[in-house]
This record gives sequence, structure tokens and C-alpha cells, in this order.
Amino acid sequence: MSSHPSRVFVARLLGLDVFDPLGDRLGRLRDVVVLSRGTRGAPHVVGIVVEVPGKKRVFVPMTRITSIDQTQIICTGLVNLRRFEQRGAETLVVAEMFDRRVTLADGSGDATIEDIAMDQHRSKDWFVSKLFVRRGHSLSPLSRLRRNETLIIDWADAQTGARNEPQAATQFVATHEDLKPADFAEALQEMSDKRRFEVASELQDERLADVLQELPEDDQVEILSALDVERAADVLEEMDPDDAADLLAELPSAQAEELLQLMEPQEAEDVRRLLEYDEDTAGGLMTPVPVILPPEATVAEALAHVRREELSPALASSIFIARPPLETPTGRFLGVVHIQQLLRFPPPEPLGNLVDKNLEPVSDQAHISEVARTLATYNLNSLPVVDDDGRLVGAVTVDDVLDHLLPDDWRAHEDDAPIRRLGGRIG
Repeated sequence: MSSHPSRVFVARLLGLDVFDPLGDRLGRLRDVVVLSRGTRGAPHVVGIVVEVPGKKRVFVPMTRITSIDQTQIICTGLVNLRRFEQRGAETLVVAEMFDRRVTLADGSGDATIEDIAMDQHRSKDWFVSKLFVRRGHSLSPLSRLRRNETLIIDWADAQTGARNEPQAATQFVATHEDLKPADFAEALQEMSDKRRFEVASELQDERLADVLQELPEDDQVEILSALDVERAADVLEEMDPDDAADLLAELPSAQAEELLQLMEPQEAEDVRRLLEYDEDTAGGLMTPVPVILPPEATVAEALAHVRREELSPALASSIFIARPPLETPTGRFLGVVHIQQLLRFPPPEPLGNLVDKNLEPVSDQAHISEVARTLATYNLNSLPVVDDDGRLVGAVTVDDVLDHLLPDDWRAHEDDAPIRRLGGRIG
């Protein structure tokens, strides 16, 4: 912590709770918004981006911040709950300034911004004051020796590159690793196309696959198309087959086929089968990889399968019993064992003794309206899907149906119910 009484470093604020004067929690700080003043001086800090309950990000002006330090942030409690939208001249510190390359004014080479300090002036306004940078590559032999050196410099002692030049995303990814995929996807949507692609490129394949599944289809297509084709195929392999099929269906047929050819044969086969179905049918909605076990398997084995971290809660709620082969399309489908039943019987009990034979599967050609009615009627989280020969080909989950029935822009839907008195945005 700096000895300066009104100086705070942005990286140390990330994730801090924001409170109102009564001590009620409003949300969590996710970014800081600054306004460039060109050649007139350091950027003006105009506000913070706060994630409020409901995972929505809103703007809180600095004029409404009454106290800010490295432990907590207190505001007046007047918050405009309109979803944050970045204005043209504004810059997000974490999303757009961290990892930006700067040229040091002393001629010692380049550096990369890893943190930014802001100071409050006597006018009560906040301004960017210091940069915490890591020295980068330079032709100077001395600078090469100092390549990993970190230092704190004045804002005026560095010249930032153009906003359209390539920029790493290491810091952004590191500071947001705790976010759930849906929340990370929302953060991506707030960025420019350029920055979105840079952040996506920095993510590991599995993480990027999880995040893509939470984005609108147009954004999915843009990001996947911007990747190297081999990496795009690797990311598709990490996605759930039904989500991968939905994404490929939005691509030109030649591009989709090229990606399928580069995927592992087994993963590609699952996706190809899903692409054969109409999108409004159970087959078009289902996942082909639910938990499937033979009737001889035990309760202990079933519990071990549903504990797998990669399973969604909806898929983990049911075990589908079938004759071999156990990969879809299976042998004859026998029925479903619900997770509650597993908890009521001893570990050695065979699953064949617990099958719910009253739950009828739906046809892979059944319309989504029939699927939705069945899920609602029997209060189910998932539903078995069979072909004309009575073989299990997949399962439809309630979240798949909801995602299909909701409008395409449901993620951007505004909730008008206020959680605090509304106030106008002040820049």
C-alpha cells in the first residue's frame, strides 16, 4: 500500500464488496472506468463497474463513492440499475489497460501495464497517477538484463500505444479466473470486438468452451471464426456436443465440415448425429452423453458417476439404464434411476431393482412443446430420448429447453425491479 493517503491500486480493489452507508452489500467491484483527457493530463476516473445481485453489471459514479480503500468500498446507496454500457471515450482499466504495452519515456524500452494507481485530488476527483509495469523487450542490452524487472512510474513517464495495436490478456484472465463461465461471458460482451478476441485467445481450450456456451450465437460464431482452425476444432471438442452442434449449425456448411474433419472422430460423430435433427425436436435439443449404466451396476457405481465435476446438476439427477452398448445409441432402453433413490438404498444394490418404469421416454422426433410439457408435468430435470427402435440416443435437460424457449437476447434482458433507489449516471 502506498504511503499516499488517497492512493489505491486497482488490482487490489477487484472483487471487493461495495456497501451502502447502512452497511448493506450492493455488489462486488469488477472494473474501473476512466476517461482519457488526451494531452491535458492523466485519465480521469469517472466510476466503477459493480456486479449486483442477479449477476448484472452496473455503473456507479465516483461522485457517489464516499470511501474507498483496499478493504471495502462505500457509496451513497443511489445506484442506477441500468446495465452498464461503455461510452465511446471511456476505457475499462482491467479489461483494456492491463497488459497494454507502453514505451518508457527514459528511453529504456517497452513495458507492460500490470496495475494502475489512482489518486484523489483536493477537488475530490480521482485521476490515474501511477503505473505498475513490467519491463519488456528492448534492443538495449541493459534493458534485456532488466526484462523481468517491475517498477512503479508516473503516468506521464510512459507513452501508451495505439488502442488498435495487439494486446495481451494475461492479467485480465488471471484476475477473473474465479468467475463462473456465465459471468465471464457477460464480461466479454462488454468489450470491443478486438479485446474480446484477445481475451478469448488467452483462455485455455476447456475454459473457452465453457464460456462460449454462455454467449449469444452471434458472439460464438465471431470468436470461433477468429481462432486458428485447428484450435477452433479443439475448442469444439471441449464443448457439450449439443452446444457444439448448435454452433456449427450457424456456420457456413464448408466451414462446419472442415472443423468436423479436424475434430476427434468420436466427438465429431456425436455432433454429426445431432446436426441431423430439426432444432425444434427432442433430438435437436438433447445431449448424447448422459450417465448410462447397465442394470447390473450398483448404487455405489452410480454415485461415483454422478459425482463427476463436469456433469451439470440436471444431468447428474438421473441415471439412464440400458443394455449394452452403453454409448448412444445404446441397446434396449430399460428406464431411469433418480438420484434420490440412490440415497435410499445400500451401495451394493443393483440399479435394475430401482428403475422407474413409469417414466416414458420421448421420441427423438418429438416437438419441443411435448418435451416441455412432459418435464413440467412430472417435475423432471431431464428426460430420456429414444429412437424408433427403443434405443436411448440422449437426454434433454430442463435448462436446454429453457434456453431454447427464451428469446435470443434473454441474457441482456433488463430487470426493472430496483434493489436501491435509482440515480442518473454522472460522468
